Amino acid sequence: MERFPLEIVTPDGLIYQGEAERLCCRTIEGDVAIMAHHCDYCTAIGMGQAHVITDGNTRYAACMGGMLSVLGGEVRLMATTWEWADEIDKARAEASKARAEKLLANQKALDDRELELAQARLKRALVRTSVAK
Repeated sequence: MERFPLEIVTPDGLIYQGEAERLCCRTIEGDVAIMAHHCDYCTAIGMGQAHVITDGNTRYAACMGGMLSVLGGEVRLMATTWEWADEIDKARAEASKARAEKLLANQKALDDRELELAQARLKRALVRTSVAK
């Protein structure tokens, strides 16, 4: 399978730099798969599972927000948060999920901002736990 240059960065630094056969991630408009010779493209990243295929091996990650660009065959993913599945602390993610669910159980006690934050925390925790498996 043909490859393309891929760079994944977060505010903490470079996460991945090398060749890839495919990059799949969630954008704000839905899931997208990038392969070699993809047209130039730019979009905002949503929150969800992502994966990178290199040498036939698939590596999964939790990806939260950012930007994805394809320009001249080079792919850059600038993620707000990117966590490889094998680096996710599953117990911590489960605890975060439980805290968010507890907050949401008392929705009437939350103002609009608190409710929105609790829902975002739950979604993030669900993504992390599903990726960590």
